[in-house]
Amino acid sequence: MSQPLALPGKEEPPTPHKAPEAGFNPEENGASAAGGQAIRRKNFGDRISFFAPGFKKFQTTEFTGQNPARFVTISLTGNGCALGCDHCATSKLKGMWDLSESAGGLFDLCAKARAGGARGVLISGGSDKQGRVPLLRHVPDMIRAKNELGLRIRVHPGVPDEATIIGLAKVGLDGAMMDIIGHAETIRQVYHLDLTPDDYEASLALLDRHHVPSIPHIILGLHYGQMLGEETALEIIARHKAKMVVLVVLTPLNGTPMENVKLPPLAEIGAFFQTARRRLPNTPVVLGCARPLGQAKLHIDKLALEAGFNGIAYPAEGAVALARSQGLVPEFQDGCCGVSW
Repeated sequence: MSQPLALPGKEEPPTPHKAPEAGFNPEENGASAAGGQAIRRKNFGDRISFFAPGFKKFQTTEFTGQNPARFVTISLTGNGCALGCDHCATSKLKGMWDLSESAGGLFDLCAKARAGGARGVLISGGSDKQGRVPLLRHVPDMIRAKNELGLRIRVHPGVPDEATIIGLAKVGLDGAMMDIIGHAETIRQVYHLDLTPDDYEASLALLDRHHVPSIPHIILGLHYGQMLGEETALEIIARHKAKMVVLVVLTPLNGTPMENVKLPPLAEIGAFFQTARRRLPNTPVVLGCARPLGQAKLHIDKLALEAGFNGIAYPAEGAVALARSQGLVPEFQDGCCGVSW
């Protein structure tokens, strides 16, 4: 949608957060605007996308056209997950449509979403003890949802094996969204998996081999607020054929082992944003849904704009105006990052 329509409601109120460093200025803290913005303009022009998928109701004075029903997230496992990752503890599954509570199968739930106005779905869920979301047995329903309902389909595959990826290749996915973790200690301590960064790269290579579009994510500060392995994750991604890359920032969630961790310094976040833009000059780079609220969110959004990102999900108040002041032309979508209707 090129122009948003009015929608009642407000953006969720800010939660308490650590204040940004005193006197913080992106260009004085390793985030010079010139390089990243020049890369974006050279390779992508002056358009920038702002996204608000239906994970939550969202509105600012600058983004007023979200229809939460247009993009729906479905959990194949309800609130269940064998991993209980320290940063999530299954909280991210709450609020998704629960397949286990549906009288029918996945296709029936997708049909219900389509009847309610959905144009796209994210098929997600908890992982098994090997880090895999149980997508494979639902491939026939996904194929039907794609072909019969015309839905754009994204998936959270976890760390998929080749059998799952071969199945997903038959669906015609819009993208497989996969966290890439660059340090074995983070994988072990946070995700409780006996895997290494090589295992994540192997899954990316299989997605490439079977022509499944990948949308890798990097969570900045995932190691209890420390930057550990993010640059390795970026190098892994750069060796493969990502459709786009999504960067998010750890959000300490109540009721998780990380609820009291401190964020990485904003200067480190900005420097990594710039590094990602330079390392991936021809790949769209987007600031995704997850990051702290309040003033920290606004500062992070500014850093993304200064770095020359292609899009921002759930933009902070003022981010769209700042983009316009930089000569960018905003586009608004109420789907997942990179989804357009």
